[in-house]
Amino acid sequence: MGIWSQASELAAQTPAERNRYVDFLRAVSILVVVTGHWLIATAYYVDGTLTPGHLLKSEPATQWLTWLFQVMPIFFIVGGYSNGVSLESARRKDEPYAIWLAARLNRLVAPLLVLLVAWSAIALVMYLVGVRPTVIQFTSKAALIPTWFLAIYIMLVILAPAAYRAWRRYGIASFWAFVALAVLTDIAFFQADLRWLGWTNYFWVWLAVHQLGFAWRDGRLPGPAPLLACSTAGFITLYLLISYGPYPLAMVGSPDEGLSNTLPPKITLIALGIFQFGLLLALEGPMRRALDSLRLWTATVLVNSMIMTLYLWHITVMVLLGTVLYFANGFGFGIEPGTAEWWWTRPLWIGVLLLLLFPAALALSPLERKGRSPGAKVPAAARQIAGAILLCLGISLLAVFGYGGGLFAGQGIVSFGLVVVGAGLSGLLPRLR
Repeated sequence: MGIWSQASELAAQTPAERNRYVDFLRAVSILVVVTGHWLIATAYYVDGTLTPGHLLKSEPATQWLTWLFQVMPIFFIVGGYSNGVSLESARRKDEPYAIWLAARLNRLVAPLLVLLVAWSAIALVMYLVGVRPTVIQFTSKAALIPTWFLAIYIMLVILAPAAYRAWRRYGIASFWAFVALAVLTDIAFFQADLRWLGWTNYFWVWLAVHQLGFAWRDGRLPGPAPLLACSTAGFITLYLLISYGPYPLAMVGSPDEGLSNTLPPKITLIALGIFQFGLLLALEGPMRRALDSLRLWTATVLVNSMIMTLYLWHITVMVLLGTVLYFANGFGFGIEPGTAEWWWTRPLWIGVLLLLLFPAALALSPLERKGRSPGAKVPAAARQIAGAILLCLGISLLAVFGYGGGLFAGQGIVSFGLVVVGAGLSGLLPRLR
C-alpha cells in the first residue's frame, strides 16, 4: 500500500470530534518554516570560493518577509491546544503527572536523538579527514538550529500542567500575567541594560503564547468579528513597537548582530502571536468545513505523520546538498543572491530540497510515531524533570555553538554528553536487548 493510501485510510478513520484545523495549522506552519529557512540561507561561489550568507543581511529590504515566515507563535498556540487535550485526557483517566510527562517527552526526544547522534558521527568523520574546525562548527551549527525550538518546548511541556491549572483558575488573566512579565523583562533589557535577564523571556513570551492555545481549547473565544479586531490590535501594536520602539524589523534570525527579536525573545513575538491567533481563529469555521474534504485532510495527516522529522532534518538535507554542489565546482551557486535571476531559481531550489527531504522523512518518521514500550518503567517525575533540564541545556549549547566551537575545547562533546545523560536519566534512551 502506498504512503498516500495509508494516509487516506487513516484520514477516513478520524473521529468526528477531532479539531482538524489544529493539525492543519501545525502542518502548514512546519512547511512555512522549512521554506523560510531554505530561502534565507544563501551561498555564492566565485573563483573557487564559496561564500555562505544570510538573505536578511545581504538584502535588508527582504526583512519584512519575516512577518510572514515567523510562525513559531502558531506552533506554541497549537502546542497549548494539544497539551490541553492531553491533560484533560490524563485527568479523566486519573493518570499521574509522571506517566503523562513520559509519554509527551518520548514523542519529542526520540527523533531528536537520532539527529544529534547522526551529527556527532558526521562531525567526527569531518574531524578525522582533516576538515577545518571552523567548517565543522559552521555546518553543524546550521544543521542543529531547529533544535532550539525543542529545547524550549520541552521545558514548556514540563510546566504545562501548572500553566493549565492557572488557566482554569484565572482564565485570560493568566495570559496577561505572562505578558506583564515579558514586558518587565524587556524594560530591564533595554532600560537597565540587564541583558542576562532577557533570556528569561524564553519562558514568559512563549508561556503567554501557549496560554492562547488553552483559550482556544477551552472554547472561550468570541466570534470572527471580535477575533479580527484582536488581530488588528496585535498588528498595530507590533507596528508601533517596530516603528517607535527599540525593536528591529526582522521577526526571525539576527540580521543585526547586537539586537534580535528572537535571541532572546521579545514582546514583539507576543504581538505577532496575537495578530496570527485572531486572524487564524476567525477563519476556523470555514477551514474546518474545508477540511471535511478527504483529499485535503489526507494531505494534512500525511504531513503530520512525519512533522517532527521534516522539521529536524530540513537544514541537514540542505547542508548535504550544498556540500555535493560545492564539490561539483559550485554548480547552482554561481548566481548572485538577491538578483532577479536568483529569485526566479528559488522555486527550483526549494523543489529539489523537498524531493530530497520527503524520502528521508519517510524513512525516519516511524521513530516519532513509536510510543513507549508498554512494559517500560516510568521514572519518577523529579527524575524526568532533572533529565529534561540537562537534555535541554545540551541541546541549547549545540544549537548555539555546534560541534567544534564554544567557550572551551571539547564543548561539543560535553554538550552531547549532557543530552545523552539527560535522556538516560529521563528514561528516554532506547533499551538494548
